[in-house]
This record gives sequence, C-alpha cells and structure tokens, in this order.
Amino acid sequence: MSGNRIDQQRRFIVETDELKNVSRRTRPIGQERRENSAEHSWQVALSALVFSEYANEEIDLLRVIKMLLIHDIPEVDVGDVFHYDKDSTADLASREAAAAERLFGLLPADQGEDFLALWHEFEKRQTPEARYAAAVDRLMAFLVNSGNAGGTWREYRLAASKVLEKNSHAADGAKPLWILIERIVGEARKDGHLT
Repeated sequence: MSGNRIDQQRRFIVETDELKNVSRRTRPIGQERRENSAEHSWQVALSALVFSEYANEEIDLLRVIKMLLIHDIPEVDVGDVFHYDKDSTADLASREAAAAERLFGLLPADQGEDFLALWHEFEKRQTPEARYAAAVDRLMAFLVNSGNAGGTWREYRLAASKVLEKNSHAADGAKPLWILIERIVGEARKDGHLT
C-alpha cells in the first residue's frame, strides 16, 4: 500500500468530516437543533437498505448505498440548499459540480474518478440505482417532517401541491414509496401541517 495513497484517503476523510458542520433545514425527530448533512447521509443509506424491496427495478444495493453516502459531499464547499429553493439558486449545479471535483479529487485518481462518476449518476437519475437512491433521499424529508408535526413544511408554510410536485420523481425509483409519500402528505394536510 502506497503511503501517498493512504495519505490521500486520510485527507479526504478528514475533509468530509466537515459534513457534520453543514446544517440542514430539517430537525431530528423531537429535537430543536437542525440535523447535519452527515446524519442525513447515514440515515438515507440505512433507509435504502430497509426499503430496498420497493425499488421499481432490480438494483445493485451496494451501488445505491455508495451513492447515498457520497451524494451530499459537495455540501462541504457549497452548504445545504433547501430543496424548495434549489430552482432559484444561481449556478448551484455548477458550484456543486466544482465542489465534487475538488473533494473527490483529494482521493487517489481511481477512487476519485469512481466517486465522481457515482455522484454524477445520482444527479442525473438515469439508472435504476440512481432513481431508487433519489426516491429514498426524498422520502427522508417526509418521514422526518411527519415525525415533527409538520417540521419545515409548517415552518416555511409549504403547500401540499408544491411538495408533491417538487418530489414527484420519487415515483420513478420506488412507486410504493411514492404512495407512502402521498399518504404522508394527505395526513399532513388533514392535520394542517401543509396548506
């Protein structure tokens, strides 16, 4: 094992520790503090494992978990942008791509190229694995917000129609999870957590 290789990997891991300092809008269920991106990445990877039977197509689960563990790493440089603000955030895609290249570029070339390819695959949602990973990623906000009496939906006065529209791609990866999302939205509307 090359000392340079392991040192590059070490530097990458140390750099990604910054994900613990990237605050998201959502709060862990029952807590006042905001969750961080590292917590989200762990929980969404665990959820992919738990809900894997609901993927629309046959998937390589290990590939999905890898994608989910790295999908938010560019937030080390860019921060977390609220899902409902992404369309109005100038040059977000190019800033995230530059961050992905920088951060994955810390790794040995073979690993860095693999991680960057996985990140792009997740972003494009053109493979069964990426579509399923994106569905599980979107589901997390619904689970956490429903567990927090509306959470960010109530805080930012979101409309049920906007929430469904902005997350409809979840059906492309896991139709049963989309049905669950629709049920959660119906409950949130009934409870007054979504307009």
